[in-house]
Amino acid sequence: MTISVCIICFNEEENIRRCLESVSWADEIIVVDSMSQDKTAEIAREYTNSVFERPWEGYIKQKNFALSKAHGDWVLSLDADEEISPALREEIQAQIKNSSVCAGYRIPRRSFYQGRWINNSGFYPDRQLRLFRRGLGHWVGGRVHERVEVKGKVCDLNSDLLHYPYHGTIAGQLKTVNEFSTLLAEDMYESGKRYRVYLLLLRPLLKFMEVYFLKQGFLDGIPGFIIAVSSAYAMFVRYVKLREIEKVYTASEREPNNPRN
Repeated sequence: MTISVCIICFNEEENIRRCLESVSWADEIIVVDSMSQDKTAEIAREYTNSVFERPWEGYIKQKNFALSKAHGDWVLSLDADEEISPALREEIQAQIKNSSVCAGYRIPRRSFYQGRWINNSGFYPDRQLRLFRRGLGHWVGGRVHERVEVKGKVCDLNSDLLHYPYHGTIAGQLKTVNEFSTLLAEDMYESGKRYRVYLLLLRPLLKFMEVYFLKQGFLDGIPGFIIAVSSAYAMFVRYVKLREIEKVYTASEREPNNPRN
């Protein structure tokens, strides 16, 4: 059984080498770079000849494009800020050698943030379906929080996929919050969800309580508190942007030359 690793990336020169080193054992490595302006593609070519530079078309299209270039019996999909631990490598290699009934595997992901590994706060185990038989899985979903849809039984692996999000800093996290909240608000509007002032006031508070208490963020110390607050802030920004989107559409509908009128 052979395995293809698919990675999508953009301006990831700080992360991509660590990611690629961790999968150097794979039969094939495919990198889809969204026209990076740094040395991401150059570094990737040190590890594989299958580097495709392609304008960004969204997470699902980029990942499905990478998948279309794979030739292995199994596909392992990674982000540039992730790393396969030695224990996970051994477990993956053992599983794909067996005549398993599983069409895909969920992998627990452990994140390094604010100088430590996060064990709670909704950051762990954060199981991700990333390993699947080629031909039985493809990427689906909205603008963000895309997922693999697999035809067949899905099983779980035990070893950790290591994750280094946001460059480990609050600045990196807030940058991601700003980008993702726009995409999530657009998905919400298109699905028929609308802004309500009580949601703007209530949902961030509930998110903080969920992360800090229900998901035991308090056990992660100060980083856990930071994650809870930033998660609440992300929810707040999402509803503010939903409100802004509604105002733009409402204003356009009121214009006299609008074909809808």
